[in-house]
Amino acid sequence: MTPSPHDSVTISCPACGDTFVRIGRQRWCSGACRSEGYRRRKAQSSPSVVLWETTPRREHSVYACDACDTRSLGEQRCESCGSFMRRLGFGGLCPCCDEPVAAIELVSDASERKR
Repeated sequence: MTPSPHDSVTISCPACGDTFVRIGRQRWCSGACRSEGYRRRKAQSSPSVVLWETTPRREHSVYACDACDTRSLGEQRCESCGSFMRRLGFGGLCPCCDEPVAAIELVSDASERKR
């Protein structure tokens, strides 16, 4: 049973275990113990964050040139005309024709066939 916070009762400090006379709503015997309790709570509540290795987005992006309709995978500048190309999205090389294909095009083609 926890004593009322307004009673002057001797309690033990959760950080160091020393007993002290509680004044008001005091839980800790000193500011140092209060800081130690905060650090312990933060250490328990914060999970260890595991970051995965990121890969550059450009390597897996399909680009299309508006000037000459050339497509490329991972290259932002058109080899034919030298202008910068527009990003279509993530994609890869088509296994049949070995041309760059954006994933969004494959999904939209499949949804159009269902209609």
